[in-house]
Amino acid sequence: MLDRYSHKICTAEQVRVCVGNRPRSRKVIMAHGVFDIVHPGHVRHLLYAKSKAGVLVCSITSDQHVHKGVGRPHVPQEIRAATLAAFECVDHVIVDDNLEPLNAIRTIEPDYFAKGFEYSAATPRAATEREASELRRYGGQIMFTPGDVVYSSTRLLSLAPPSLRFAKLEAVMTRFGTTFDMLRRTLDGMAGRSIHVVGDLIIDVQTLGTLLAGQPKTPTVGALYDAERRYVGGAGVVARHVAAAGARAKFTTIIGDDAIGAHAVEELSLGGVDVNAKVDASRPTIVKQVFVVDNYRVLKLDKLDNRAVGENEAAFIARSLSKGVEHAVIFSDFRHGIFSARTIAEFSNSIPQNALRAADSQVASRWGNILDFKFFDLITPNEREARFALGDQDSGIRPLVSELYDRSQCVGLLIMKMGERGVLACCGKDHKALDSFIVLDSFCDDAVDAVGAGDALLAYSTLALAVGGDHAQASILGNFAAGKKCSKEGNVPVSVEDMHGMIDAVQEAMG
Repeated sequence: MLDRYSHKICTAEQVRVCVGNRPRSRKVIMAHGVFDIVHPGHVRHLLYAKSKAGVLVCSITSDQHVHKGVGRPHVPQEIRAATLAAFECVDHVIVDDNLEPLNAIRTIEPDYFAKGFEYSAATPRAATEREASELRRYGGQIMFTPGDVVYSSTRLLSLAPPSLRFAKLEAVMTRFGTTFDMLRRTLDGMAGRSIHVVGDLIIDVQTLGTLLAGQPKTPTVGALYDAERRYVGGAGVVARHVAAAGARAKFTTIIGDDAIGAHAVEELSLGGVDVNAKVDASRPTIVKQVFVVDNYRVLKLDKLDNRAVGENEAAFIARSLSKGVEHAVIFSDFRHGIFSARTIAEFSNSIPQNALRAADSQVASRWGNILDFKFFDLITPNEREARFALGDQDSGIRPLVSELYDRSQCVGLLIMKMGERGVLACCGKDHKALDSFIVLDSFCDDAVDAVGAGDALLAYSTLALAVGGDHAQASILGNFAAGKKCSKEGNVPVSVEDMHGMIDAVQEAMG
């Protein structure tokens, strides 16, 4: 449906050709804004503008220049443009890649430039004065529309942000020519791929209890033991996702000389993973135990050794990488010894030349940095990791992603994980190009346990690229996998059947 009005969306140069040079028989009026959520105030503004001229041109601020708060714009530029184009009163829509509409004014030379009544103060804002100066250059005029109906997109979004996940997905699929059948074929093609996962094996333990009366003399929580659950996590669950997708999964890691490490290797093998583990008696297998009392996490205990692995262990991993014939290599970095400043370059240089390179670096409580992985085909940081890597806590999401893409010298796809807000993917160095960004909302309706959602995304996005799927398919399938994982209790793999069910459900919902 989004392409029904695409003929109205054009460049400033194309609009100038359509309207011709001044003086014109039909006057041209131009309106500019973000139009994140189109509300009655916008409609009144546009209708009034159209009543004053024969041709109404709307220009919208491109996503990269919207700085109205975290997660803004809520609506991607292509949907904002299509929304305005659907109005009968609007003749042309421009997505302006500049911070201000001065270039569009200069190119089109509209007879009038419509501004909201709130901009008509006795002392004009600096931006309004720059627009007025450009208009005066050739004889154009600013026209202020009535302020009888006043709304704010920001205030409306703060009350109840609308769900646009299907509209955003449709926009991405339309732009990249993606169909649901293409997604299914890419998913089925994963069965023939061979993926090598390298990283820290982690055993996640949940100890469950019921609250008892507190201790009378100390602030100790008293609880009755109910059960204990163990899951293979860390890089191990990434390998399990790969195997559950039907692909051949090889997993290289370091474990301790202990029973829990041996048991994890056995469990992975039973799950279809080819485990290549070296025992290091000087360190334990990593165990992360959380105590949950009445559904509240009251304590977390980690058993680990964060020292960088020794030269023998690093050489073992490098040899394993260099001997591989895999379609893709995934570095799943939790900074518990395998990956360090010393080893990352050695491991990267050992990857077979034709293998796709993917990396994820989780820095929840350590000092990993996604920028250590240069020239990779896929990197999947979350927002916190990106801000940590760049030392940037202030920039908007899109400028943040653009800077990280450039600084990491990414040669393919960067998927920024934003939790319940979904993902923002960058897939090109031209950050002004529409095809450089993919915006998708989360597809999790019934969140049960979000732990491991990023691992599912990493596995399925890598597999999609290894099959030959484009950046849109990799982003969509990875996002679907993350959403499906959130609906599962515990850090368990997402199967190819799960994914087919997700695609079927989304297609049915979209009609």
